[in-house]
Amino acid sequence: MGEIVVLGSGAALTDENHKHTHLFFREGKAGLLVDCGSDPVIHLPKAGIEINSITDILFTHFHPDHISGAPLLLMDMWLLGRTEPLHLYGLTHTLDCLEALMDMYSWRKWPDFYPVHFHRLPEEPLTRMMENDAFRVFTSPVKHMVPTVGVRVEFLADSTVAAYSCDTEPCPQVVQLAAGADVLLHESFGEGVGHSSSAQAAEIAAEAGAKKLYLIHYDSLAGKEAQAAMIADAEAVFSGEVSLAQDLMVILPG
Repeated sequence: MGEIVVLGSGAALTDENHKHTHLFFREGKAGLLVDCGSDPVIHLPKAGIEINSITDILFTHFHPDHISGAPLLLMDMWLLGRTEPLHLYGLTHTLDCLEALMDMYSWRKWPDFYPVHFHRLPEEPLTRMMENDAFRVFTSPVKHMVPTVGVRVEFLADSTVAAYSCDTEPCPQVVQLAAGADVLLHESFGEGVGHSSSAQAAEIAAEAGAKKLYLIHYDSLAGKEAQAAMIADAEAVFSGEVSLAQDLMVILPG
């Protein structure tokens, strides 16, 4: 059965209980990490994830809270003896910036480094990013301040679907990604340039016909009353189940 591990649920400003938003999609031996803004070496074991079980990484966009942990993750995989290839996915802008960042560390000179394959994605709706025995993954460009993608993961074993909006204003691409999804994880930082409120997230979930909505990438410093209000605002719009994502939460789409 496929599952989603919430490795982090917070936005750019975090606290001790909320790492930057990043997710791990797991099915059998396949493990897809989406973003890497926090120190993964500390957080992955807390979620029961062995660092070298990550087979693929999608970087949604090049902002520090989504990518700053990547150099450390790539280095630690090497230090821990990884030999299996690692596949990195993202828009051309994102991977060009990441590759330039890694070049600043002279990573190509690190001895016996494992193979890394870059897969640059087009900025087109419902691009098929990858498919293996575990899941089929699609990306679509969304509306943020830099080139950004949201993602749809179809778990093949039990025919369940999860979607993640990433950072975005409300846009039709997320509705497409989440069409008929069992779970939609939608950012809820607040209405404004490049972001959405919880009520707007709920409107997207309702329009997409999603079954469950998890609010994520929210202001974890706002306090419990504000977070309760976020849920209430979403429930006023969306008739399905609404939850606030929390660090180390495991979501079963089915």
